[in-house]
Amino acid sequence: MNTTTNTPVQLCLALLLLVLTTTLQARELRYAMGFPPGSDSDVAAQAYAKALSEYTDGELTVKIYPLSLLNFAETSAGLRDGIAQVGYVLAPYFPAEFPHMNLLAESSMMLQLIGDKVRGREGMAYVGAMAEYLFLHCPECHQEFAAQKQVFTSNAGSTPYGLTCTQPVTNQAELKGKRLRVAGSHWSRWAQHFGATPITMSSNEALEALNQGVVDCVIISAPELTNLGLIDAVTDITMAVPGGIFAGTGTTNVNLEVWRSLSEHERRAMIRAGAVMAAQIPYIYHQRQDDVLAKARDEYDARIHDASPELVAATRDFVREDLNTIVDYYKDKHGVERGQEMLDEFLPILERWVDLVQDIDSTEALAELYWKEAYSKVDVSRYGL
Repeated sequence: MNTTTNTPVQLCLALLLLVLTTTLQARELRYAMGFPPGSDSDVAAQAYAKALSEYTDGELTVKIYPLSLLNFAETSAGLRDGIAQVGYVLAPYFPAEFPHMNLLAESSMMLQLIGDKVRGREGMAYVGAMAEYLFLHCPECHQEFAAQKQVFTSNAGSTPYGLTCTQPVTNQAELKGKRLRVAGSHWSRWAQHFGATPITMSSNEALEALNQGVVDCVIISAPELTNLGLIDAVTDITMAVPGGIFAGTGTTNVNLEVWRSLSEHERRAMIRAGAVMAAQIPYIYHQRQDDVLAKARDEYDARIHDASPELVAATRDFVREDLNTIVDYYKDKHGVERGQEMLDEFLPILERWVDLVQDIDSTEALAELYWKEAYSKVDVSRYGL
């Protein structure tokens, strides 16, 4: 008689043991973001979650909480305190906590000065340059995230920011006196330079502010018209100014204690999945920009305007001067000592990335480029530890 033959009971016990072992090894992380379900960033987060699970063979997974666990204003503190283990952190909401990253983010209007080669690829180029610089050239940035008990593992960027309004704003005369919701100090200074009043508020509050007449315009990228529901309130759109992109985003910041509890293999997987997340947002935004503007025009009767040549030229003049202002501001206000050095280092990196993204035709190709040129160079045996 063969005594090694498995009985049905033994098979069931073995299967149960396998399931229990797998369950004990698997770890699910809570991922909080301030964008609503179905938004472009939510779609990107789903791609990130899928990639992380694949890269760890299911050992690490994330459960995404779009606009439920934490809003944008709450995410940094909630991530620090462990309410979420992964979070979508908008650094410009916290200027004192992340001044070095914000200096680079607020310099994004330099894209106005690069020329036509970057047009239509602004977000893809700036995101790659920011990732390379933050990972490899900015120890101060790492220290600032660590002070908030966070580790930076990916970033993102939008398409260029324009004026989405409840009345026409196409020239300096129409801009004067308007109340503009802004998402960064550089756009605030631009507004003030042209006689408008900047108003800072969470993007989650922008729709109500437009509907109630608290603001006349929201300075934001075109895809956010649908992502944040602003398309219901906007009647006039001028995308040529002020320009620049929203680049101060830590899309998958990880709680520091959680990061340090991971194996090197798991940390590397999170960085690699971060490259997938980083590629999704700028690529999708660039793909959707024209469609969203057409939808606003055709379905919501919004008027799409060109900015006057005089306002475009004056904006470029402002950007040249404001790059100096940014350096001085962050030194005086937040103690950033090497701001000019950072910009001098960053500009050639950005110019290189403008060339690198020229032939990108898919999110997969962009993710691979980000991984090859920036993310894969992170030493996970030391980074964040």
